Amino acid sequence: MREARTGAVLLAILATVAILSPLLATDRPLVARRPDGALAFPAFAAYPLLGRSRPPAEGVALLRAPIPYSPYGIALPDRLTPPSSAHWLGTDDLGRDVLARLVAATPVSLAIGLTASVLAMGIGLAVGGAAGASGGLVDLVLSRAMEVVLCFPTLFFVLALVAVLEPSARTIVLAIGLTAWPNEARYARAEILKTRRLDYVRAARAAGAGPLRIFFRHFVPAALPPVLVSATFGVASAILAESALSFLGFGVPPPYPSWGAMLSGSGRSFMYRAPWMAIWPGAAISLAVFGFNMLGDALRDVLDPRLRGGGGRPIS
Repeated sequence: MREARTGAVLLAILATVAILSPLLATDRPLVARRPDGALAFPAFAAYPLLGRSRPPAEGVALLRAPIPYSPYGIALPDRLTPPSSAHWLGTDDLGRDVLARLVAATPVSLAIGLTASVLAMGIGLAVGGAAGASGGLVDLVLSRAMEVVLCFPTLFFVLALVAVLEPSARTIVLAIGLTAWPNEARYARAEILKTRRLDYVRAARAAGAGPLRIFFRHFVPAALPPVLVSATFGVASAILAESALSFLGFGVPPPYPSWGAMLSGSGRSFMYRAPWMAIWPGAAISLAVFGFNMLGDALRDVLDPRLRGGGGRPIS
């Protein structure tokens, strides 16, 4: 379970950075004193529930963020500055702090990966559950639909969406979620087909339980573990897909940062002159994918009855 703990620690760190990103990388003071002596918390304005008050310009900053740079602030005199004590990971071609943008991109990339995976899991559980529970012609039609979507290139679907919608995080989530669900659907269908033959399901049906009650009481709990494991791996795949789409120019529009956009834009253009612009976003993507893959492995070992108690090996 060492790999599982490593993945959990990585994901916990990424989640913490994502939640606290407005406080970790900002040019606004965390705490400032107004001329009247009252304290203000300008950086907390990024959280709507905490208010949007700002200190006046003549206010005195008492505490600044660990990374006291705005992810969007352009400083051309500092462009392409290598890593130093002032800019720990260097600056990009517009003088923006790379670490600040890396922190600001964390919630964007993780949100895209998680949302797309949840969307794919919901669609897959619904379609696969309907196919497995209904059988017959419904199963045949839905199974062929899964195969058609599996054969459909994601990139072409993204191009079609971009032709109708603007390139945005929502478009990326729709494109990934609407093309990644067949894997979850196949797992759900297979588990429900096995569960239909079990004695307790037959007993529930004989006792007069309706199709919806059997579906939500017996089929969904049986299908959820493999679908959940697949969705965990799907988060890593969605993060990679977002990076690939950003690399091709269909990602999150500027100035909003994402790991893929940082890697594909100026990071690719200045690969040899300023390699740190591509190294750090690539490292962040690798760590996130590694963490979700380790979490998926751990969930599989816990939820798969054939692997329980065997240290990851099937029980003979």
